[in-house]
Amino acid sequence: MKPADPWWTPTRHADRRPLLLARGRIQAAIRGWLASEGFTEVDPAALQTSPGNEAHLHGFATRAIGNDGEGRTLFLHTSPEFAMKKLLAAGETRIHAFSHVWRNRERGVLHSPEFTMLEWYRVGEGYERLMGDTVAFLRLAAEAVGEGELRFRDRVCDPFGEPERLSVAEAFERYAGVDLMGSISSEGEVSAARLGAELDRVGVRRAGDDTWSDMLSRVLGERVEPHLGMGRVTILDRYPAAEAALARRVEGDPRVAERFEVYACGVELANGFGELTDAEEQRRRFQAEMDEKERVYGERYPLDEDFLEALKIMPPAAGIAMGFDRVVMLATGAPRIEDVMWVPVG
Repeated sequence: MKPADPWWTPTRHADRRPLLLARGRIQAAIRGWLASEGFTEVDPAALQTSPGNEAHLHGFATRAIGNDGEGRTLFLHTSPEFAMKKLLAAGETRIHAFSHVWRNRERGVLHSPEFTMLEWYRVGEGYERLMGDTVAFLRLAAEAVGEGELRFRDRVCDPFGEPERLSVAEAFERYAGVDLMGSISSEGEVSAARLGAELDRVGVRRAGDDTWSDMLSRVLGERVEPHLGMGRVTILDRYPAAEAALARRVEGDPRVAERFEVYACGVELANGFGELTDAEEQRRRFQAEMDEKERVYGERYPLDEDFLEALKIMPPAAGIAMGFDRVVMLATGAPRIEDVMWVPVG
């Protein structure tokens, strides 16, 4: 529920100010850590040819008018990923950015249409290194505010303990009783019929026209995520290849990809990849995602052809995006994302 008084009233600002100052301390601590690791901070432009090409991510479009009066559509990015990977192709090896990003159709306790994303990349290193980075940042966040735990509502998580790491398939079996891998062929092809039968068996509701991905998302949201990051940080690893996004497949097992997410207190905080550098495979994935977006929402976004060209010369790398506002929320115990934003979206 929206508070009766606007955020800019002196009394409400006085309540929010300690959280905002804590945000600054957390950001300074993470920046210092990244600098000590030899990272260069970059500042990608927000206006891009494409906002991203995931079916269920929604961008904000605008019309750019040139000096000649002609116009073209540009988008506010949903992530600085494409721009930062172009910098990797250009020769950068360790980069990070605190970027404002925009996602339409998203607003709630944990979501804002505009928010801050911390994204960083390591060239020539495995994606496991990013897992350690993320846990280090959660510990820095807790230390910066003088807390020994992360909190969201009545949930707590100790960021200083040993994190739990489990695969998506293991999590589905443990928390939902669902045999996820039974619906994935040895080559990574998925079967909606087989996964649907599993959902029927364990009593998870589904619609007749649900895709395999729809059903995976439902089980993840309803049965799995509420258990993740309870007591200690959870690293949810090895997503099915059908949900790889921009991650490469695991060598020796084409059913799964080098993709992981980090959770604390049941809240997703970060999404990391061993980055895919096969431009043609990435093009196929983007096109499939846009076909699905058009089927579900009746729209599609253009592909960033410059990005696909840059991917051809991008070196092997690992990259990750972390919701910075959410980290501040959990470190300070704030109940809503807008409580830790200096100027919330109107």
